[in-house]
Amino acid sequence: MKIAITGSSGLIGSAVVRSLSENGHDVIRLVRQAPANSGQLAWDPLAVDGGLSPQALAGTDAVVHLAGAGIADRRWTRAYRAQIRDSRVLGTRALVTALRSMDRPPSVLLSGSAIGWYGNLGGAEADESAPCGQGFLAGVVRDWEASARPAALSGIRLVTLRTGIVLSPSGGVLGRMLTPFRFGLGAKLGGGSQIMSWITLADLTSIVGFLLSHPEISGPVNLTTPNPVSNAEFTSALAAALHRPALLALPAPMLRLALGGVSSDILSSARVMPRVLMAAGYRFELPSLREALAAVLGTPSQPPEPVPSST
Repeated sequence: MKIAITGSSGLIGSAVVRSLSENGHDVIRLVRQAPANSGQLAWDPLAVDGGLSPQALAGTDAVVHLAGAGIADRRWTRAYRAQIRDSRVLGTRALVTALRSMDRPPSVLLSGSAIGWYGNLGGAEADESAPCGQGFLAGVVRDWEASARPAALSGIRLVTLRTGIVLSPSGGVLGRMLTPFRFGLGAKLGGGSQIMSWITLADLTSIVGFLLSHPEISGPVNLTTPNPVSNAEFTSALAAALHRPALLALPAPMLRLALGGVSSDILSSARVMPRVLMAAGYRFELPSLREALAAVLGTPSQPPEPVPSST
């Protein structure tokens, strides 16, 4: 397949590009700067049509849209809140406008989304049928998905990728946690009871390929494992994987002071289940958190046996 992808330089996008290329697909990266080679195509996510002519993506079979400003990259000032929203809503709207102008648009659009859709459910379970929640992130995701929806009017199969916490030592939540945990400064966040719905980068890239090859799947799809955990459980598992203690706790007021609006995402709690993927028969490579952490960190899945005391 010939596949165009946005957000290809990010943590998820770069892994998706690598996976698709290794599986024999012809990948075209949509970039915001001047193209460096024939495998890149310039686009402008703030232009009405993305700066793309109707012929620019001719012959493309699928598009994977992952572009968007980082959620936890910095404090949520008023300006950065606008950037979080606009980079998703306006960029998606521009891309969809370009696709709809084509005589023969691609058959499928996998469009980025997030489990922020569900808001804070206090740890209650949610699948793809659950309504949109409350709060800033839920509102962003609602508008983000709405901006992709017109693609379906042009006969494009639309799948929205409601992605959970992605486990990778190279970035995201896990990447930020590694340094303090390695120094024995690991800490649960707030009360530690909030539910973290997670997925490995390896499973995420596999799911992208799975969705491209399953034309019967459309609409929202939760990219999370079926085994979410509490923040306290995650903290304990990460400390065990690194063979370090994690005895501290960061009170919620301290998090809010240090992180601003970002803390609302860190402290929110929803047990998000991947019902669509499970019904379609997708088999997770790493559904267990301890095995997943061992795989992504390159450490044994079990801590070493304690050394017997000499006394």
